[in-house]
Amino acid sequence: MTSAATNPEFKRGPQPDFDKFAPSRSYNQARKYKDLAMRVLIYIAFLIALIPLVSVLWTCLADGYKRLTPYFLSHNMVGVIGGMYPYGGILHAIIGTVEITLGAMVISIPIGLMCAVYLVEYAQKGALAQTISLLVDVMSGIPSIVAGLFAFSLFTMAFGPDTVNGFVGSVALSLLMIPTVVKTSEEMLKIVPNDLRECSYALGVTKQRTITKIVLRTALPGIVSGAILAIARVIGETAPLLIASGFIANTNFNLFNGRMTTLPVYVYNEYSQGQATCSAKALTLNPPCLPGIRMERAWAAALVLIIIVLLLNIIGRIVAKVFAIKGTQK
Repeated sequence: MTSAATNPEFKRGPQPDFDKFAPSRSYNQARKYKDLAMRVLIYIAFLIALIPLVSVLWTCLADGYKRLTPYFLSHNMVGVIGGMYPYGGILHAIIGTVEITLGAMVISIPIGLMCAVYLVEYAQKGALAQTISLLVDVMSGIPSIVAGLFAFSLFTMAFGPDTVNGFVGSVALSLLMIPTVVKTSEEMLKIVPNDLRECSYALGVTKQRTITKIVLRTALPGIVSGAILAIARVIGETAPLLIASGFIANTNFNLFNGRMTTLPVYVYNEYSQGQATCSAKALTLNPPCLPGIRMERAWAAALVLIIIVLLLNIIGRIVAKVFAIKGTQK
């Protein structure tokens, strides 16, 4: 006969009845139905979100590929009259888009990145940091045409009236890019583990070197993604560039002298002119006059703009993958 002290049941005490906590069959069935319903809703929401994107891409491809030829990509609009041959091209608009966007990147990315570094690494949530954050939030909501008017007015006061060139457009676009660069870079720097900073300081590494060699290097993929988002935000802007850079039919390689045309301005200009007027005799010429040539050029230019944005995204992903620290690549 076992004693109470050596009885296993006495040592463990009364065991709880876990069976009463087991879910019933009806409860499990209800969970399955809810899970299925949520899955269906998520898939439907995903498909609805894809409809505008697929529609835009398909429309640009269907209407733009007709005019997307080597001639169209290698000629400008000098000597183009209505729908008569020569039909013109977008070489000057491509060059203007690339140069003005690169100028905006050179201005906005260093400023935005340094501002984010200050807010994350140096600011101690003081009045200055709160003021900067507030101003960045305000700048992110500025209408694009206001940025164009500001850049135009600034250069008019500094260099005289009618100062319109590609660099003025770059300054206008940089005003729109800086808030996006600051916000994305700030968030990427915040998610860098503090353990990395503390280990660096413990080894005697200076703060400046810790930021440049460890913090920025770790956050580089996210910073590059934020820069690409900022570029995609401004590369399709039309209103500020109509004011700041203007429109020109020939090719201008000088960012600091003379008007420059960008692809969004080119698309707007072609669309606003509507159908070309062609006489009955002009329709029988070889090559003939094309009444819808302006819309064809607009759609083809829009397709080229989408391709440029796609290439920028691919380049950005390659850069982020090459320079990312081993173990942070996805």
